[in-house]
Amino acid sequence: MPLLMSDDPNPVHIFGRDRGSPFLLVSDHAGRAIPEALADLGVSAAERSRHIGWDIGIDGTGRRLADRLGTLLIEQSYSRLVIDCNRAPGNPTSVVEVSDGTVIPANRSITPEARAAREDEIHAPYHDRIREELDRRLAAGRETFLVALHSFTPVMGGHRRPWLAGVLHNYDPRFGRIVLNLLSEKGILTGDNEPYALTGATDYTIPTHGEQREIPHLELEIRQDLIESEAGQEKWSALLEDVLLRSRDIYIERYESP
Repeated sequence: MPLLMSDDPNPVHIFGRDRGSPFLLVSDHAGRAIPEALADLGVSAAERSRHIGWDIGIDGTGRRLADRLGTLLIEQSYSRLVIDCNRAPGNPTSVVEVSDGTVIPANRSITPEARAAREDEIHAPYHDRIREELDRRLAAGRETFLVALHSFTPVMGGHRRPWLAGVLHNYDPRFGRIVLNLLSEKGILTGDNEPYALTGATDYTIPTHGEQREIPHLELEIRQDLIESEAGQEKWSALLEDVLLRSRDIYIERYESP
């Protein structure tokens, strides 16, 4: 029996228009929908609206940034509590039983069949759409910079996080370090692989679509209290438009010019 019904949202939402931009934006945790078959996962609405359910503010920020850059934003529609699309299928943290102290009853003792349904109907279509878009660009001979957009909570484990943003990278830090330097020049306290480090064990989107294809990439984190409001989303989308465009020019001059 399928997990998603006719009234459930499509697992992939596309925003913006491709006007020839070198950037492709993706957002693994922008959505907070839950399939009707899973009801509320046994979690209150207040808990689901916290950062454990989605990346607060990244939906509005990403959509504004896509419009500014003239590019596409590929969003995952479902809550990370259903399945985390920035984890490899089968990863123990892809379907969490407890998140930041909150028990997720519907995920406890999940059957292999139920896990597979979430992977097949939510995780796979999202990554298939990213792969399809990157294949299309490659076939057209277009340059592509892949940017995965995320947000992080200001406090975790009782500790306040000082960073306003974070740039995550792993095997190829070149583009990420340019973005990091430009953000820092603007006086923005930016974490270098903080508040999270990007690895093949803990991440999936950038390792799969960025590192394996050997295209310029980064995972960008913004602190949630800065983009909760529309004003904050507008401010950060304008800032990131400038930083990303300048970073692309620096990257091309530094690494791809003859």
